[in-house]
Amino acid sequence: MTLFLEACIKANEEIALRLKEGFESSCFVKTQNGAGGDISSGFDLMAEAVFVKHLSSFGQIESEESGIIGEGKETIILDPVDGSDNALSLFPFYGTSVAKINADGILDAAVVCNLVNGDIFLKSDQNEVLQGKLFDSSFHAPCISSHSKIGLFEKAYAHFDVVKALNDAKLKFRAPGAVALSLAYARNVQYVLYVGAFRIYDFAAGLALCEGLEVIVEADYVIVSKEKEIAHKIEALLKDLKK
Repeated sequence: MTLFLEACIKANEEIALRLKEGFESSCFVKTQNGAGGDISSGFDLMAEAVFVKHLSSFGQIESEESGIIGEGKETIILDPVDGSDNALSLFPFYGTSVAKINADGILDAAVVCNLVNGDIFLKSDQNEVLQGKLFDSSFHAPCISSHSKIGLFEKAYAHFDVVKALNDAKLKFRAPGAVALSLAYARNVQYVLYVGAFRIYDFAAGLALCEGLEVIVEADYVIVSKEKEIAHKIEALLKDLKK
């Protein structure tokens, strides 16, 4: 495992330890508008500071909260807290997302972590996608469910027409509210769907973990599924809505 991946794991473990006794009151404080457009919380900035401490030696960091931090030939795309609103609402589905783009412009490492249950997913230096647990050095191939009953539809609240189309097609879904995490769990569910304009912070690491799955990326939607037929069925629904 590379030093970069080890540093990402250590950063996630430090954040998880800080949360072990619950959220401090400072985590709930709203601060300024972040570089990604959302208002940063104290939790976002705490997590960002931990990642900067561990990762700044590897290159320039482009964070959803503070924008460009430091310098270097390689670029680290960072979402310090994926699912911030979930976290601050004490809804247990939130984590972190990190991707590294090397000097040749190639994304060569990615890490997504679920801070609630300790699941951590990474794209290794051997170009493998692996799954493990925080505070455990063992990793394995990602878990795959062969009996998936639901998909994950991120940003469903903004697209009632798509909700109806999926319901009419009998494609059940949940809308958990953390894009990178949803993509990390794509092998467990029937599909992952995102509709709307999207930001690099939300997708860089998550999509890198979808190696080997059917992935459709367009300007206004992203579809991922382990079943090619399901992915193209959803794409056909979306295209029909545009007619």
